[in-house]
Amino acid sequence: MSYLDMDLLRFTTAGSVDDGKSTLIGRLLYDTKQIFEDQLEAVTRASEKRGSGEVDLSLLTDGLRAEREQGITIDVAYRYFATPKRKFIIADTPGHIQYTRNMVTGASTANLAIILVDARKGILEQTCRHSFIASLLGIPHVVFCINKMDLVDWDEAVFARIQRELEDFSSKLEVRDIRYIPISALKGDNVVERSARMPWYQGPTLMYLLETLHIAGDLNHIDRRFPVQTVIRPMTTEHHDFRGFAGRVAGGVFRKGDAIQVLPSGFQSAIKSIHIGEREVDECFAPQSAVLTLNDEIDISRGDMLVSPNNMPESSQDVDVMLCWFNERPLQPGGKYALKHTSRDARCMVKEVKYKMDISTLHKAEDPTIRMNDIGRVQLRTTVPLHFDTYSRNRYTGSLILIDEGTNETVAAGMIV
Repeated sequence: MSYLDMDLLRFTTAGSVDDGKSTLIGRLLYDTKQIFEDQLEAVTRASEKRGSGEVDLSLLTDGLRAEREQGITIDVAYRYFATPKRKFIIADTPGHIQYTRNMVTGASTANLAIILVDARKGILEQTCRHSFIASLLGIPHVVFCINKMDLVDWDEAVFARIQRELEDFSSKLEVRDIRYIPISALKGDNVVERSARMPWYQGPTLMYLLETLHIAGDLNHIDRRFPVQTVIRPMTTEHHDFRGFAGRVAGGVFRKGDAIQVLPSGFQSAIKSIHIGEREVDECFAPQSAVLTLNDEIDISRGDMLVSPNNMPESSQDVDVMLCWFNERPLQPGGKYALKHTSRDARCMVKEVKYKMDISTLHKAEDPTIRMNDIGRVQLRTTVPLHFDTYSRNRYTGSLILIDEGTNETVAAGMIV
């Protein structure tokens, strides 16, 4: 299998401050031989300066100087690596409550979330908050890694107690696949290599789980959705009559000859050809990028969506969303914002703030003011109808962002409910 054809797994790490997220990622990179010698030398020198007894692998991911000085992760650090079985993108997200927005950003495209729990402390408020955000963002797979087992003498009873507590809490979440692994990121036990010090654990190591997890079913292959990003009209004389519609398949499978309907115009046609890169293919599916041509000359432009005539998304100017607020200025009820949904640009007004979530207790807070890092349910009125699915059905067509038109800052990310 070539590198280009390999499966890609995106995963995010989360947990309370000092639970060992950065150390775990450093251990994954180190034990899978993904680190250059000069990187290791630099980390070894930095560890010696800090007086660490052993090489501090967390320095491989904590790139910001402010993070290194405080020993915490502030920004989202992305790392890329591959094994012979799969490619990976890691989003190392912050644990602090004031960086909730960074975690939402890093986790929004993930297939899997690794949530670390300190074996000495058990479930903390941060654990509940990160689990809720993972559930809210529709991450299909969650792995609770009970870390620092070396500091509780590899005790099976400690792991069993924390697993029971996590199972009770997780029953409230909408996550379909939850796993539990006892690890020591510092020592490497059950990360890549199976631990000889925890023979009572018979499950997979973390790396084996990451390499073998079935993710093909995570995408929506039922509802055909193709947001058009651009229209391709080559200038060469040999292709002067070519008119293709380029975009990324957001759901379903498109095949040559399939009937399609264009939204919002409602015109119908059938697929004449499908191109991926330089090749013409018989079908394309999520999340591939492709160019489609149609049998009929129809006026189609950026922001339109090609769908199946007998399986339509919802279309409305009133949209209910769970918003995570990113900006220092709070959300303005009645305020106007620019909106991006798939490839469609619109403007919107905040019609109503329904409630704010208390992420720690999962209860609705009485104060409806939505400030930075808050998550709340809001109703928006858009200038043009949006063609969407609920976020739980399709993460691509069910998400949007809000932009401050004055500063051009992204102020919120929203999940359509």
